[in-house]
Amino acid sequence: MKAVQTLWLGFLALATMMASLPASADEDLRQYVDDSTQQLVKELDANRDLYGTDPQAFYGKLETALQDFVDFRRIAARVMGRYARQASPEQRDVFVEKFKRSLFDSYAKALVEAEDFDITVQEATVNPNHPDRASVQLEVETAAGNRYPVVYSMYKSDGDRWMMENVIVEGVNIGLAFRDRFAQEMEENRNNVQAVIDGWSDTVEELKLDEEVDKS
Repeated sequence: MKAVQTLWLGFLALATMMASLPASADEDLRQYVDDSTQQLVKELDANRDLYGTDPQAFYGKLETALQDFVDFRRIAARVMGRYARQASPEQRDVFVEKFKRSLFDSYAKALVEAEDFDITVQEATVNPNHPDRASVQLEVETAAGNRYPVVYSMYKSDGDRWMMENVIVEGVNIGLAFRDRFAQEMEENRNNVQAVIDGWSDTVEELKLDEEVDKS
């Protein structure tokens, strides 16, 4: 299973876990994630056929499930890094939507065609020095017996809601990988942030192809 495909499995695992969660209880956090994970896997299975018959409806369900729980705006801002200061507010808004949709477009097919898998939530830890930060350790096991460690980085928003802000798959920091690629694209496009935003969908597809080469 490819790293970013596993990332999307991770995103789905978070989609219903937030509103009434006691932030200070590690075991409550772990159990809540585990319960939500199993429910979201069932919902994914129930909607697999929708991707082939009505992809737009599938994307809509995916976005509805994730939009309140995965902080795409925060993730996108970190991907832009220092270059976010060069972008106008309108360009930043466009990039958030471009970033989100490019992930949906590039990995939806891989997600719905993924082999059977199980997700085990192993441990959740709220940072004792920063109680608005937490990490959740999981393991994804495929039908073939392959196992992939996943770590969610989470933060508590101003609305007192836990949200995902990054994910690490097999030791690879996905947010950092995207940020490095954004910086590379800025250099290749002579710091033309609009050009990088316009071409971001192709950039994500190239990253996907690079992963396939690395895994082969």
